Amino acid sequence: MSTTTTSRTALDSLRVRGHRRWVEEAIRLALFLCAFLSVATTVGIIWVLVREASAFFFAVSPIEFLTGTRWAPLIEPRSFGVLPLVCGTMLVVAGAALVSLPLGLASGIFLSEYASHRSRNILKPVLEILAGVPTVVYGYFAITFVTPLLMRVLPQTQVFNAASAAFVVGIMILPMVCSLCDDACRAVPQSLRDAGYALGATELEVSTQVVLPGALSGVLASFVLALSRAIGETMAVTLAAGATPKLTMNPLESIQTMTAYIVQVSLGDTPAGGISYQTIFAVGALLFVITLIMNLLANRVLRRFREVYE
Repeated sequence: MSTTTTSRTALDSLRVRGHRRWVEEAIRLALFLCAFLSVATTVGIIWVLVREASAFFFAVSPIEFLTGTRWAPLIEPRSFGVLPLVCGTMLVVAGAALVSLPLGLASGIFLSEYASHRSRNILKPVLEILAGVPTVVYGYFAITFVTPLLMRVLPQTQVFNAASAAFVVGIMILPMVCSLCDDACRAVPQSLRDAGYALGATELEVSTQVVLPGALSGVLASFVLALSRAIGETMAVTLAAGATPKLTMNPLESIQTMTAYIVQVSLGDTPAGGISYQTIFAVGALLFVITLIMNLLANRVLRRFREVYE
């Protein structure tokens, strides 16, 4: 009787182990399919961009595309110099950086070093609500509030201008900078702060001379990732900055960004298959390369300035 019971117990144990092994294999297969789907999607996007952009560059010289100062692919005489779109994009990104980087860094240091637990639990979710606001709302906010305010202070401001677009994009990426800086600062070990206080440093000195250098890699990476996000922003800049491809550094004038141009051509007025239609893939490929370089730069910065604590 005892031998029979022992055999049944061993048989049940083998069945449980077999069931667990099948479950683990199923989970492993599901995770592999998710990873494969992500990689396949990326490869598909790159393939479409390269194929359509190649057709464009068979007709237009890459040198003319990258160095030309006039962008007019939809009207005669046509010109395919992308520099006005790149200039407009960088003008918006630079303005957004001026707004978001100092505010985001200061907010992150405050949440990490100065805010009480209760204040942090209230302020951080409120700040992150900004990340959930639809981008088109930011565009209308720029047109109906920021631009009239600018026109009162600076009467030469045009209705559509780069400054308004840069301001709202800066507000838009502010939660990303704040959250990543907060996480980077909180990752610095408390022992380093205690050592600073033991040497007689004030709270401000510990924050700026101990915590911030210790979190430098995360802070710089947050800056690069946020600016990559600003480069790819579409709806807000389409509404606020206008659709005038112009090689200018005046933020009060109407400009056009690369993403705004892609939206303009993708609305359906341009017939598919023509050289004008293919310009959206050429601009998209250039935008993809710029964003890829920014992400690679962020990874390099992380490795270069990473601090390892035990």
